Amino acid sequence: MINKRKTINNRQEEIISLIKNNGFVTVEEMANLYNVTPQTIRRDINFLDKEGFVSRYHGGAGHSVSTENVAYRHRKEILLNEKKKIAQTVSAMIQDHSSLFINIGTTTELVASELMNHNKLRIITNNLNVAVIMSRKEDFEVIVTGGIVRSKDCGVTGEAAVKFIRQFKVDIGIIGISGIDLDGTLLDFDFREVYVARTIIENSRKVYLVTDHSKFGRNAMVKLGSITEIDTLITDKKPPKQLMDVISSNGINLVIS
Repeated sequence: MINKRKTINNRQEEIISLIKNNGFVTVEEMANLYNVTPQTIRRDINFLDKEGFVSRYHGGAGHSVSTENVAYRHRKEILLNEKKKIAQTVSAMIQDHSSLFINIGTTTELVASELMNHNKLRIITNNLNVAVIMSRKEDFEVIVTGGIVRSKDCGVTGEAAVKFIRQFKVDIGIIGISGIDLDGTLLDFDFREVYVARTIIENSRKVYLVTDHSKFGRNAMVKLGSITEIDTLITDKKPPKQLMDVISSNGINLVIS
């Protein structure tokens, strides 16, 4: 018998977004909101807690822990349509013959797919998934950094990747992120990945941050930098007011797909 992997259903996806926006939500509140029994919500929470999307507490659920990211296979599923729209928007902003950095992330991988209709791009990436996608286009030049390959998502990190990236100065750096604190701090889970992303920011003439709304206010323990260091934020919903104030006061270009 084939063991089919469970996937996130629509209600569970909405629960994840609800918790991201509110911090903690009770079982009773969710049961009333989705017009289901408390037992159904508890099953949802147990599953989402097991898979690392949220943390289960007495009476409800809250943010997942700040030390470990959601499994890659699940990150590919959550808010997929929103990520695709973000990727389409980014693709329309990039001209043919551009040079690009593209880092690790499920949204950046979708950007790579959307860029396949462009001509003569030069791409430097520490994401083997991006490299595989974009190397199919004969007129693209795809350069992969050296470094340590992570089995969980085919991301390349480490000092070798950083040293390699420092050799270049590209038109646009396209980066994803695990979380954005409401004060504008960019957050991630792996300090080695952060080191590479910082180097991409420092060696790009323009930086595009691509992220869906679930990352607003999301907790992660490693500080990458500040949103004030990027030029354009491309997302699917308007950020919360506190973060929006930081964006507006620093002249950051906000594009909502």
